[in-house]
This record gives sequence, C-alpha cells and structure tokens, in this order.
Amino acid sequence: MKIVTTLYRQVEHLVHEVAKFGLVGLLGMLVDLPIYNWLVFDNPLIFGTPGDGMLHHKPLTAKVISVTAATIATYLGNRHWTWRHRERTGLHREYVLFFVLNGIGLLIAAGCLGFSRYVLDLHNALADNISANVIGLGLGTLFRFWSYRKFVFKEELALDEAEHEHATDDADNTGDLPAVR
Repeated sequence: MKIVTTLYRQVEHLVHEVAKFGLVGLLGMLVDLPIYNWLVFDNPLIFGTPGDGMLHHKPLTAKVISVTAATIATYLGNRHWTWRHRERTGLHREYVLFFVLNGIGLLIAAGCLGFSRYVLDLHNALADNISANVIGLGLGTLFRFWSYRKFVFKEELALDEAEHEHATDDADNTGDLPAVR
C-alpha cells in the first residue's frame, strides 16, 4: 500500500491537472456541439429529426465557428482554474499561443470530419459527431493537453530559484537607498 501511496504522490499534481483539463474540455464541448449541430443540422441537441442548417453543405466552416466559440471558454477555464498555479507569461503571448495550438487541434478534428464526409461519403449527424466530436476531439484533446502544458502555461518557478532571486536582490541592496535597475 505504501508503494501505491508513494506513486500517487509523485503524479498527484498531474492527475489534478488532467481532471481539471477534462472538466474545462467538457465545458468546451457544451459550447461546441450545440453550435455545430445547429449550424449544420438545425438541431442543437442532436436528438430528433435533423434538418438542413444554414451551413449544411459547409460542415468544416461550421466546425471552425463552433470551435472558435469553445476556445474562448476553454482559455478562460484553463488559465484561471486548470493552470492557475503556473507562471503567467503575459495575456497576449498566452492567448495567441493558445489559439494557434487550439487551431492545430481543430485541424485534427476537421481532418477526421473531412475524411468522414468526403472520403467515406457519410453525410449524417451521427457520422459527423462521431468523426469530429469523438475521434477528432479525442485526438485533438491529447495534443492540446500536451501542448498547453509545454508551451502556453509554463511551469512555475521552483522554490529554490525564487529564493535565489530574492537573495540576489537583497545582496545588491545596501539598505540605504533602493537599488535602481
């Protein structure tokens, strides 16, 4: 039992990040799915008889619109909850990187949707939702988690580094006047 506890403590932080990332991703799905299904099938809840939405013949355009709306919600959730403990590197830098990497995740989902629509010739709500929102979203989510952790929400400064920086600041300071840098 001690081994399990020790192993869990080593990955506990990652487990919490994965859980929070998953919940934020669920929020993104609650934004993405209804918008996509409304634009393509005029039916935001998927259930019932689908019709032709205003972008019925442009499913990839509809996917871009729905994912863009979801990206705004997931950025806020990830920045202020999932990775709130990580170093802030500037809103502009984070937001641009988040959108670029989310765009790559979108390309993964759109690629799966395009393959289903234009190679397999499947043109119904079930096929679209499985290809884009199960397979594509699953693969895109793996990419997003890895890339957001690595590039957007960088790791916190280690305690030793922060203490060293503070000690260096104190050594430079004579106590008479504040150091001008």
